[in-house]
Amino acid sequence: MKYIGLDQPYQVGIKEMERPIRKKGEALLKLLYGGICGSDLNTYRGKLPYAKYPLIPGHEFSAEIVEIDENENGLRAGMIVTANPYFNCKECYSCQRGFVNCCTGNQTMGVQRDGGFREYLTMPIERVYSGQGLPAKEVALVEPFCISYHGIKRAKVQKGERVLVVGAGTIGVFAAISAKLAGAQVYMCDIAESKLNYAKNFGIDGFIHNDNNVTFLDQVKTVTDGNLFDVTVEAVGLPSTFQNCVDAVAFHGRTIIIGVGKSNVDFNFTDIQKKEMNIMGSRNAVKTDFEEVIQILTEKRIKNIDKIVTGEFNYLDAAEAFKTLDENAADMLKIMLRFS
Repeated sequence: MKYIGLDQPYQVGIKEMERPIRKKGEALLKLLYGGICGSDLNTYRGKLPYAKYPLIPGHEFSAEIVEIDENENGLRAGMIVTANPYFNCKECYSCQRGFVNCCTGNQTMGVQRDGGFREYLTMPIERVYSGQGLPAKEVALVEPFCISYHGIKRAKVQKGERVLVVGAGTIGVFAAISAKLAGAQVYMCDIAESKLNYAKNFGIDGFIHNDNNVTFLDQVKTVTDGNLFDVTVEAVGLPSTFQNCVDAVAFHGRTIIIGVGKSNVDFNFTDIQKKEMNIMGSRNAVKTDFEEVIQILTEKRIKNIDKIVTGEFNYLDAAEAFKTLDENAADMLKIMLRFS
């Protein structure tokens, strides 16, 4: 079978390997769609601290079940599914306490272990989730949606609260959508005005163009009547965007960190004490997130979900797809690879 290989930064190729043989307790899956996410892009750029080369990228996908054992989840051959790509060790202190998404030895597909961008792959049955009849391309959006949804749940966003999402990429847009589902009034912020304009497709309440730090805080105060935001969401992974979240959150407010960064932060930490801030991290997602997101999508509670996808390529053209996203990241959300 064919697979997408990333030998080193900026070197993507189509390679061949043996088709996997399913073991007992596993499902054999035929890939249908795979989404290129921010970590895939940073691995392509050589900027993801966890990745080692050579590597098969990809951890957000939809697939058709080819073979599977009889199971209690009702999964059977022919069904379109997605899967939980965060493998936990089951032995560390986090796993012992049930926080499997925070496993100290976590191995995410396409990052610490080979990913899903291949024609066929096997997955443990307990990690495979039915798409409940959703279109295959939509099922491939479940995993990135779950990342953001998990963060908003961690922040305990409530109806009527004002939320600022810093970063209008895919994860930021899904975070904004998740906060809207919780009943919040949601604003988005980004340095790229084109991304903010595109985010208008998703029913966001307002937008802040972060062209410089002075006007940023002025805009925050204007839209919140000087009270700042109840919740701020960091969805970029930069020291500057973390600082934006600290500056924009209200006294006794909550900041949730979803973005994955590589740089150290240098800021006046007394702001945390002065504001009595609650700062939380959010990592990966869990089974209930997948189940709830799939239910949200089957109930069609989100308009224009298809507009998350801003480009589509045949997987054989993966090199062009990665290059396109790399060169146009400021103007694109999700590029989808079509495997079948």
